[in-house]
Amino acid sequence: MKNLELSRIFEQIARILKIKGENPFKIRAYKKIALVLENLPIDIEIIYHQGGLNDIPGVGAGIAKKIEEFLTTGKLEYYEKLKETIPSGVIELLDISEVGPKIAKLLYEELGVDNIEKLEKAVKQHRIKDLLGMGEKSEDNILRGIELYKRRKERVLLGTALPLAREIVESLRQLKETDKINFAGSLRRKKETVGDIDILVTSRKPEKIMKTFTSLPQVRGILAEGPTKSSVITKEDIHVDVRVVDPISFGVALQYFTGSKAHNIKLRELAVKRGLKINEYGVFDSETGQRIAGEEEEEVYKILDLAFIPPELREDRGEIKAAQENKLPELIKYSQIRGDLHLHTKWSDGAHTIRQMAEAAKKRGYKYIAITDHSQSLRFAGGLTEERLREQIEEIRKLNQELDDFTVFTGIEVDIKSDGSLDFSDEILSKLDVVIAAIHSGFKQESKIITERLAGAMQNRFVSIIAHPTGRLIGYRESYQVDIDKIMDMAAKTGTILEINAYPERLDLNDIYCRMAKDRGVQLAIETDAHSIDGLEFMNLGVDVARRGWLEEKDVVNTLPLDRLLKRLKRKL
Repeated sequence: MKNLELSRIFEQIARILKIKGENPFKIRAYKKIALVLENLPIDIEIIYHQGGLNDIPGVGAGIAKKIEEFLTTGKLEYYEKLKETIPSGVIELLDISEVGPKIAKLLYEELGVDNIEKLEKAVKQHRIKDLLGMGEKSEDNILRGIELYKRRKERVLLGTALPLAREIVESLRQLKETDKINFAGSLRRKKETVGDIDILVTSRKPEKIMKTFTSLPQVRGILAEGPTKSSVITKEDIHVDVRVVDPISFGVALQYFTGSKAHNIKLRELAVKRGLKINEYGVFDSETGQRIAGEEEEEVYKILDLAFIPPELREDRGEIKAAQENKLPELIKYSQIRGDLHLHTKWSDGAHTIRQMAEAAKKRGYKYIAITDHSQSLRFAGGLTEERLREQIEEIRKLNQELDDFTVFTGIEVDIKSDGSLDFSDEILSKLDVVIAAIHSGFKQESKIITERLAGAMQNRFVSIIAHPTGRLIGYRESYQVDIDKIMDMAAKTGTILEINAYPERLDLNDIYCRMAKDRGVQLAIETDAHSIDGLEFMNLGVDVARRGWLEEKDVVNTLPLDRLLKRLKRKL
């Protein structure tokens, strides 16, 4: 999607304008559209082709024209000319999340810092802390920002890599020369970010596979091309390898290349104790060298007297012992999700109406959704006043009278303000089916304050769910300093549900914290935070996180039928 690329461009425009001391209203306009695009799950190109640019909050005629120019030409002339007015090094520094326009200008003018390498060197030499308005904490923050920047350059979001891998696999699957095919590596384990994409194929004519692969429209350049293995770089700068393996080795090769390394080491230790040897070519008797298994992946686990371990669990976090004792969880499935409880509409910063979101969800086989637009403090996102929320409640009630075998819950994503108070009174919250509380400001407050804000919200009897509990944006913003142990304890004590936000850059809670929640008896809700119909597609990414966190159907509230869900949501009342 072009959303994030455009968002970064508009954010950069706002930053450059701020460095130049331009009109603050103009700067705010660019910052607003940057934020809207960052949180807009639907592909901006789809919206453009449907003629809906002007329906996006914050998009007027001028911004719409710039978006159209970028989508049709691949660049924005205004941005290119604007960059020429500021030293390029200063602009590059703005890629560091902790470096704002004023700091970038200060670093350049006082220290001659005009690239990220010089910035890192200046931080490590402690030359920044003595600048006006800076200090040791500033150096620590900038260093963390540099590390985030490096990781972002090295890793690809699951939500970006997975669709690409599926496209490539499907293209190769169509060939009559393809027998078996699957992707492997950390992508198959559904890690939140991946380094590259590995695809395994069996074929009687591997040269046809290689030729087709290197000629795919997604390919920008060929890194290596051989008879059984080729590597390319895609237009998204993602490294993809395709390897053709022997049919009798496909299963064991798939297991081997899926990993993780720690998981595979444990398997090989078990194999050695049984007089076996496992490698990417097969399972062999160590004494005779005879191949025992390898064609099917399940054989690798069966021969070690293990239950089959799903790829998402292969991280050496106790899954092998659980498989030995036949105590592996029955992981939640995509088909068990009955609804989505965190959705935005045109009432705030969404792209579609309540009816459109409901109809799209119903087509997915859902039985219910909750409309949870932003509350009044988030003016930049079109946050609802109490009066507008009451109007929305009435609209939803009327819509429910028309819908057949489908329910729209009234709800709100209420802001937990910097002082810990909620954005709405209990009187209006009491009228809603679903109340999601979330932090959208004060991310850099100390741990005690952040934790108290979240804990306080959970103690409100009307708050059902805490959204994106750690506040991270993968590769762009670290989690805020929250005491996750106290949050888990408070959720268990109050019966508050924690969210797995399925938006690709959030995936928050992460898999580790999902497992922690399960162990403490805290239930979760997998929610897309969708701002459009297409955003509903992200549900699968949330389920992937849940599976990596060992979650089962019983651990996730939006697997419940309507009547049981209503009772669960009202448990605190």
